[in-house]
Amino acid sequence: MTTTTTPPSGPPGIGQTVRSDTQRSPLRDFLRTETGSAVALIAAAVAALVWANVAPGTYERLWETPLAVELGSVGIDLTLREWVNSGLMALFFFVVGLEARREFDMGELRQRSRMTLPLVAGLTGMVVPVLIFLAFAAAAGAGGGWGVAMSTDTAFALGTLALLGKRLPEALRTFLLTVAIVDDVVALAVIAFAYSSSLSWLPLLVAAVIFVAVLGIRRAGVSHSVPYVVLALGLWVALLESGVDPVVTGLLLAMITYAYPASRTDLERTSGLFRLFREQPTPELERSLRQGLATVISPNERLEQVFHPWTSYVIVPLFALANAGVHITWAGFTDALTSPITLGILIAFVLGKPLGIVIGAALTTWVSRGRLRPQVGWGAVLAGSSASGVAFTVSLLIATLAFDKEQLTQAKYGILATIPFSFALTWLITVAIHALSPSGRARALMGTGESIIDLVAPVDPERDHIRGPRDAAVTVVKYGDFECPYCAQAEPMMRQLRDDVGGDIRFVWRHLPLDDVHPRAKLAAEASEAAARQGAFWPMHDVLLSHQGELSPQDLLRHAEDLGLDVKKFERDLRDRAGASRVAEDVETADRSGVAGSPTFFVNGRLHRGAYDLATLTESVRAAQERAALSER
Repeated sequence: MTTTTTPPSGPPGIGQTVRSDTQRSPLRDFLRTETGSAVALIAAAVAALVWANVAPGTYERLWETPLAVELGSVGIDLTLREWVNSGLMALFFFVVGLEARREFDMGELRQRSRMTLPLVAGLTGMVVPVLIFLAFAAAAGAGGGWGVAMSTDTAFALGTLALLGKRLPEALRTFLLTVAIVDDVVALAVIAFAYSSSLSWLPLLVAAVIFVAVLGIRRAGVSHSVPYVVLALGLWVALLESGVDPVVTGLLLAMITYAYPASRTDLERTSGLFRLFREQPTPELERSLRQGLATVISPNERLEQVFHPWTSYVIVPLFALANAGVHITWAGFTDALTSPITLGILIAFVLGKPLGIVIGAALTTWVSRGRLRPQVGWGAVLAGSSASGVAFTVSLLIATLAFDKEQLTQAKYGILATIPFSFALTWLITVAIHALSPSGRARALMGTGESIIDLVAPVDPERDHIRGPRDAAVTVVKYGDFECPYCAQAEPMMRQLRDDVGGDIRFVWRHLPLDDVHPRAKLAAEASEAAARQGAFWPMHDVLLSHQGELSPQDLLRHAEDLGLDVKKFERDLRDRAGASRVAEDVETADRSGVAGSPTFFVNGRLHRGAYDLATLTESVRAAQERAALSER
């Protein structure tokens, strides 16, 4: 799911079971927020249902209350429900667009060939449900609401996977998220063009001019938020007046908000700015430091951190509260049981959605002759596809545009019913998978698809420093710094990891001395290479990490003597910097692999994301072992 950045001096989560905030990848944060927001969504939907049935008159009167914003003789007059659906929901689609942009720039979709499978699966995952819905509803004159059957509710889908916990692989969440992004983008296009009112071309032209202005100030390097906010509001108003649903504003602005990982060079520059501010805490240097910090993290990540909690825990639940209220009567309930709209939505999502996604993924795999395949097993694909059979946020939004009165009520019945039915089907699939033999279960969950390799320079047994069996199934590469305290804390954890997962694992050390925060790290790295010239890299490695306060030239010579090395040769190699080129090569490969700090781990070439506690690393290594075993069969 996405590259991640590492703080300059290492994560504070090493050796702990608590995840470090600084070590969460953007995708991991996104998933955590989405799954947590599913609870808020359910609570809001239940509250809406209770409200609509206890006091139906007050429910409708409140949300149909007009609210006007006027400036002189011009203004906008919408109901409270319309302000939520067309105004606040623009921020929801802004967050969806930010995630789509980041996946395109930094995640699984950065390899453009990998876009094909989720694109096809996402499209077939919409086409099949729409056809099923039309088969039910077209004859009843409700075919115009076909867009209701398209879009998965990402929060509920990921919430289902979270509730099932360890039953499903972590990579499934990435697969499901990429499919959901395609789903949301296409659904938003449908809202813009199929469910907007008649177009007014002058406001649409104004919207285009405003969008070009946004591109212009972004290209000019304007970083202050005020111009963007003003232009965003202008774009929203122009689209509203044009007849295009203004929620499109969020996606348009998000898709031009680039994402990029923090680079080691930028972090070093920021460290220098902090030292200057520490020496002279002036307002000018404080402003320079803030600007430097702002440039290290991409605008995409900064904006999502700001808006994502608001959309997940406030805006989307508020949308549910405004739209999920259905006044339930016995007559209405019995009508819904036989309503083509209700049945069409329920069957389209619970059965049609997983069928469409699996067909799209299988078709892509077959046409590409296996070159493009899911990054998880087909059992996991089926479970994730069934979890995606939940209609809520976007479906409710389209239902309010496509239906009214009894038809809208019937659509809401169907949309709400998808939640328990989808979860039940997903649970049954996971039970069936776990009833398989261990090897069959591993194949069904893990699959044999190739993962993106983040490590640019493959491990070379003739060059790299390797500890463990040379033919081990799992290779853990660690970019480290001998003066970094977190690298030292990681060493006992590495030994425990080897004991926990068995001996079929090897460890590789590569140098990444962080000169700006650890002034003796480079000399220590070169000392380890001087020891390596006498066949003693790993003994020196262990001594340096266990004596991080003793890295002066005199200390290094004493360490060499204690290890029984030829001290004169060691001193000569250290003085001549015989290992400098080797250290520089490691630093260069670290930069090319997107490594920003130490320690950073790669497991079988894949950047380890998340905290560096023993439990998390063990889980990552065990998954790599299972995948390696499957590839050998």
